[in-house]
Amino acid sequence: MNDLGQTPLVSSRSLLAATLAMTWSSDAANHREVLHVPKLNVWRDLDLLPRPLQGEIVGRAVGHVGKVSFPAGALVEPWTARNVVRIKDQQFNRHWLANRSMDPRLGRFYPRGVLQGVTGVFPEDHHPARLIDSLDGTLSFDLNHPVARHAAEVQVEIGGILPGNNGGSGRCTDLLADLAKGPGMQIRYGDLATNFFTDAPFDCEAPGDDAVFYAQPRMLNHLDSRALDLVRALYGQLLDPGAEILDLMSSFNSHIPEQAAPARVTGLGMNQAELDANRQLHQRLVHDLNLMPQLPFPDSSFDAVLCTVSVEYLTNPFAVFREVARVLRPAGIFALTFSNRWFPPKVIRLWQDLHEFERLGLVLEYFLACGDFERLETLSVRGFERPEDDPHIQQTIHSDPVYAVWGYRQRAVAG
Repeated sequence: MNDLGQTPLVSSRSLLAATLAMTWSSDAANHREVLHVPKLNVWRDLDLLPRPLQGEIVGRAVGHVGKVSFPAGALVEPWTARNVVRIKDQQFNRHWLANRSMDPRLGRFYPRGVLQGVTGVFPEDHHPARLIDSLDGTLSFDLNHPVARHAAEVQVEIGGILPGNNGGSGRCTDLLADLAKGPGMQIRYGDLATNFFTDAPFDCEAPGDDAVFYAQPRMLNHLDSRALDLVRALYGQLLDPGAEILDLMSSFNSHIPEQAAPARVTGLGMNQAELDANRQLHQRLVHDLNLMPQLPFPDSSFDAVLCTVSVEYLTNPFAVFREVARVLRPAGIFALTFSNRWFPPKVIRLWQDLHEFERLGLVLEYFLACGDFERLETLSVRGFERPEDDPHIQQTIHSDPVYAVWGYRQRAVAG
């Protein structure tokens, strides 16, 4: 409130904290991309937004939520056949990365810089190019933005007006470009299933006995506290009160918010000491899913199964997803969250090779391969600030991104 008791409104000189969200749909799932903007300089950055979105910011009060729908090709450059290029196989620079070799796989994304001899493409170009065809020693790549053919709705929420006025200097920020950087890479190219599963994708650096690796308890969080708050908030939205929950690949904290009020939480993990320290659990089981994907529960035992920052360690994910479908009740939810941090010795090789948004697509493929889930959704949340007391604050001021994929069991699984 100002001195006259009026609610302050955003002006052309305001600095604000805001959150942008883009929702869109593919054939396989619904998608939501969230980008937090801790300091939006209205004077400098607003003109880069479409005019309907500008109208949802200037003159609006804190807490305002505005939504604008855009047809395909309005948020990013429209799709054009000119951006589909065909090269000879030898023009694909397999050694573009200094530390490893790349082989072209259908449906996968690669930096445009790997394409040699293409007009307008330079070796330093990191924009994504998707391999869509391989025929008679040639490769076709789609250079269009991955969401160019999709309509979307963009929501802007005004979180707060920051003290002081902005200055007229500094680099302009294209907020929509930042929001759209990555989304679309999680979906198939039409009916083409992405080739994730060539080249021993489930190998890891330390393929030995997982029980030995996890014998020493690790009482540490894998994400910063703000990212974990986002995970808890998501679970709070997805879980019904009174649910019976399986916390898959559990540890010393299940990240289930109090308001979810579950009737029972069963933790299945690799270390007894970690499970014993988890006060949210009613039952604790040590079980190695990579050694034995079969879950030690009867059919239709749970209303929800959660897997937090662990899906990247599964070496037999297809069997695990089928087992999760078996132990879920009809319409039960399976929700997985992850980020861009992991234990290097045990993460599968494929996970490390993928773009962060392609990892969403990989988990979607697990769901699709299982065939027993419906109403699939993906979520990305980026741009929040890392807590000042976080030990990694010197490396990055940004909170760990949060990615999530979930779906609902659609039918009984045949035994």
